[in-house]
Amino acid sequence: MRSRALLAAVAAAGVLMASGCSGGSEAASEAILATTTSTQDSGLLDELLPDFEEDTGCTMKTVAVGSGEALELGERGDADVLLVHSPDAEEEFMADGHGVSREPVMHNDFVVVGPEADPAEVGGAADAAQALTLIAESGAPFASRGDDSGTHAKELALWEEAGVEPSGDWYFETGQGMGETLTIAGQKSAYALTDRGTFLATANLEASIAFEGSDDLQNYYHAIVVDREEPAPCAEDLSTWLLEPEVQERIGDFGVEEYGEPLFVPDAESGEE
Repeated sequence: MRSRALLAAVAAAGVLMASGCSGGSEAASEAILATTTSTQDSGLLDELLPDFEEDTGCTMKTVAVGSGEALELGERGDADVLLVHSPDAEEEFMADGHGVSREPVMHNDFVVVGPEADPAEVGGAADAAQALTLIAESGAPFASRGDDSGTHAKELALWEEAGVEPSGDWYFETGQGMGETLTIAGQKSAYALTDRGTFLATANLEASIAFEGSDDLQNYYHAIVVDREEPAPCAEDLSTWLLEPEVQERIGDFGVEEYGEPLFVPDAESGEE
């Protein structure tokens, strides 16, 4: 009787150990991706992540926030890998020792969108900073994300370059992601700064591109593997997978069929920063 009880106890312990190992293996195949709302709103993540998970056996939990918040999640150890577009903040993140690696993945560009009539006449501006100066001087409404995102950081840098401190009734913050901010800007006949991809992918907007194409509107995205005490293997897997030639080609093709132009330009081979 004692022998049978002992065998049963050993068997039960074996099941628990196997269960624990299985749980550990499952946990090791998961990672948290903190990324920008633009990669989510454009549909790029929906295009890529299912294939990444199938190729690698990894499971990614995605948190779509502004770049600033994504970097904060990484700094606190609440994310394993980041896909962000705020270069100055990213470099500070790396310098402070929070990242293991930072790789160029892709870029698109920012555009200034606004009412079809372009009341501030920004279409003829020499660069984006001058376009914002014209908006401020005209008092035309401007919708800012105001959310510490990469787009918000870029907007603030452009205002600083323009020598303008935006304030007053014409300037308002939405505190929302890019898609929501574009919708609000359209409803209020306001200008806004947006990445081109989200603008093209957001349906039924009451806005058009008012200014584009200057060098100060480039928008670079990097994959950062977060430095954690227990690194998630899938974080490194995702960073490496995004740089593979066939994945980079897919990034370059994304949006062409639907919008007639790519929403992102691959950067892995070019090494653009």
